[in-house]
Amino acid sequence: MSVDLMPNRYRPGEADIAPRDAALIARRDAVLGSSYRLQYRRPVHFVRGEGMWLYDPDGRAYLDFYNNVPSLGHCHPEVNAAMAAQAGRISANTRYLEPQLVDYAERLVATFPGELDRVVFTCTGSESNDLALRIARLVNGNEGVIVSSYAYHGTSAAVAMVSPNLGEAVQLSPSLRMVDLPGPAGVPEAQAAAFFEAQVRAAIKDLNRRGIGVAALLIDSIFSSDGVWVDPPGFIAGAVAAVREAGGLFIADEVQPGFGRTGTHMWGFERHGIAPDLATLGKPMGNGFPIGAVVGRHAAMDRFGATARYSNTFAGNTVGIATADAVLTILQRDRILENALAMGARLNAGLEQLAGRLAGIRAVRHAGLFFGIDIGLEGMAAAQRRAMALTIVNALRDDGVLISTTGANEDTLKVRPPLICEAAHVDRFLQALQDALGAAAP
Repeated sequence: MSVDLMPNRYRPGEADIAPRDAALIARRDAVLGSSYRLQYRRPVHFVRGEGMWLYDPDGRAYLDFYNNVPSLGHCHPEVNAAMAAQAGRISANTRYLEPQLVDYAERLVATFPGELDRVVFTCTGSESNDLALRIARLVNGNEGVIVSSYAYHGTSAAVAMVSPNLGEAVQLSPSLRMVDLPGPAGVPEAQAAAFFEAQVRAAIKDLNRRGIGVAALLIDSIFSSDGVWVDPPGFIAGAVAAVREAGGLFIADEVQPGFGRTGTHMWGFERHGIAPDLATLGKPMGNGFPIGAVVGRHAAMDRFGATARYSNTFAGNTVGIATADAVLTILQRDRILENALAMGARLNAGLEQLAGRLAGIRAVRHAGLFFGIDIGLEGMAAAQRRAMALTIVNALRDDGVLISTTGANEDTLKVRPPLICEAAHVDRFLQALQDALGAAAP
């Protein structure tokens, strides 16, 4: 996530908002809490989705290159059929015997390294991270949490307090320490691992000195909210070792990089060659149906379960499990990871060509089908880069292509299409981006 949902800048009656949408905006403002935001300067209104496309009330199609929740595409018929069939039989919780719950749990943990052999189900990624922190703190008796400097890990009270991305109005935990990433700090890749380890060791030292101790290093292994910093693979190794030496756990937040997004592996942490103590899942797990999980090592899970309770009415419900099982089946059967890798390579090649021909792209980073594209010109101030990136996002929206921004300055385009995208979709995006770059040039 990034703070990229722009406030409602347009009020009913303004020329570039259709009367139908202006009226709906007014009704939203009159009844919804003010924490809600609408995306894009001219908000979009969709009535249905299919595959890579979203459709407005007039039938106009928008190419979705942003939403990683429906990773198998919007309204996947096989996923929807599994969901509906189970809803037509029974929706029940985990306190009853249910073979499909166990079947899916076995299939899911089989995609992880062997030492991660237990799973607890949740409803959302926020819930998953909240539970993972509870487990870590109980296991080692410490409170301290280390995250990257612009991390986002969810919206519950506990995880909002370890999510600096949410803005200055959200009070961070006194037990939180934020560390810089080598990429944004301008550290060469050859020195990245040493730099990151030093940052984490300094945070550990400070937490120990203050009597807080280290419960966990909690990271999104693709560092999406920091601007998508994926390389070099393995640069987190020394930092993870330092945390474990200090008694803490390594929690891999797989809500965004998980379920094949990187193309090379099912899970983002696998790019770094390090198995976590706990992995947290969410978003694409149900292709839109709310389901998440914490997968972990049985020692930590058993210790937590022996002394603490976790009961959730909806987590692991039969409809969610049936839906998630269909998603996993399709991911594995239809070789979705291979497609993500191939289409990611095609998109990267196209972006490199654009960067060579047009001004405005400073850098491109990606793993599979998760891209961060830095926007701006040499010598351009941060505010100007941000304005240029937002102009591009909104120009793309007007052209019928959806993306967003990320990073501390919001001058990085965040591109993460459904994993089913094809060559024609990639080429359509590249043409639209070329046009938007031309329109945004100073």
